[in-house]
Amino acid sequence: MTNSAAESRNFWLLATTGAGVTLAGLLAAHFMEVHGHIVTGMDNQVVWGLPHVFAIFMIVAASGVLNVASIGSVFGQPLYKPRAPLSGLLCLALLAGGLFVLMLDLGRPERVIVAATHYNFTSVFAWNVILYSGMAAIVAVYLWTMFERRFHAWSKPAGIAALVWRFALTTGTGAIFGFLVARQAYQSALLAPLFIVLSFGWGLAVFVIVQAAMYTWNGRTLPAPAQQRLARLLAIFLAASLYLVAVFHLTNAYFARQADFTAFILQDGGAYPLLFWTGYVLLGSAVPFAMLMWPTARAGVGLPVAAGFVVLGAFAFLYVFIIGGQAFPLEIFPGHVVSSAFGDGRVAAYAPRWPEWLLGLGGLGVAFLLTAVGVRVLDFMPQDDLPEIAP
Repeated sequence: MTNSAAESRNFWLLATTGAGVTLAGLLAAHFMEVHGHIVTGMDNQVVWGLPHVFAIFMIVAASGVLNVASIGSVFGQPLYKPRAPLSGLLCLALLAGGLFVLMLDLGRPERVIVAATHYNFTSVFAWNVILYSGMAAIVAVYLWTMFERRFHAWSKPAGIAALVWRFALTTGTGAIFGFLVARQAYQSALLAPLFIVLSFGWGLAVFVIVQAAMYTWNGRTLPAPAQQRLARLLAIFLAASLYLVAVFHLTNAYFARQADFTAFILQDGGAYPLLFWTGYVLLGSAVPFAMLMWPTARAGVGLPVAAGFVVLGAFAFLYVFIIGGQAFPLEIFPGHVVSSAFGDGRVAAYAPRWPEWLLGLGGLGVAFLLTAVGVRVLDFMPQDDLPEIAP
């Protein structure tokens, strides 16, 4: 079998796998629409379940992964310029996967047409409809300027527009929680900058993993200068993220009205503190940071392995933030004990069920399928012009 035939067979195998995972997500969404959200672990208190963890991760990472293109096009760093097209493709793929999950988790996904045609500009959700569609349009134009030689001069202006817009998009995602007064776990001005910094690390981690897979697929090795720069940049983003997360929790601990919630998330909440300290702080931040700063550990597959830990830590953080923030009872009357047959004042019990898992994985399937097809159709492979890979 020739190499081209083997590559074609492998591509169709990957595309079929991505399509199968996407179809499983669609069937799970249909099952939830027919039978109602009673078949999930969600209830009247935890209304954003595991699918939202997947969706928010992909949307935030979609903004952050474009940072690679911005460093190359906007800030003129030559090492990152060959990686700009792949960065743009991953941005569109992750954004599509995240919106796939969000739309199908609404319960009535056909009503998205209402959100698209009737805007309530006092709602942060309406702002995000504009931000998501605008992001897709700007990145599409950005990619066009990269591939079309006649428009290369417009690549930097398009990159600046994408840079500004993605800051606005991630700010809007953080504002969804920051403006939510119905949950005392959120409602903080720190959430907008926190989500921006988190997006840098999560997006770069996804980029590193996809790039490593592409290099392995093509029998190439990431040049040592590129590996060193990417590792150092990811370590900086990890440190900045961990710092802002610490500031967020210290700020909550300072206010008396947030003391109980902070203790719940960091100490008394059962699975939530375990996920936070073990999943996010240890495995998702400390371990990959040590690997990235240790040259021997990041060599070879060490860099993508460290990036994989960062992605796992991202899911742990979002699960604690989104699910734990809803599970904690809202303190409507501070200083008083409130109880009723409805369950006021009680911590909500939540366990994700199989339709939620399939829907979340379906979003990843969409992102995977779009990436695989995009790489197959157009030349998104980074073309390093460095001595280490010169023929």
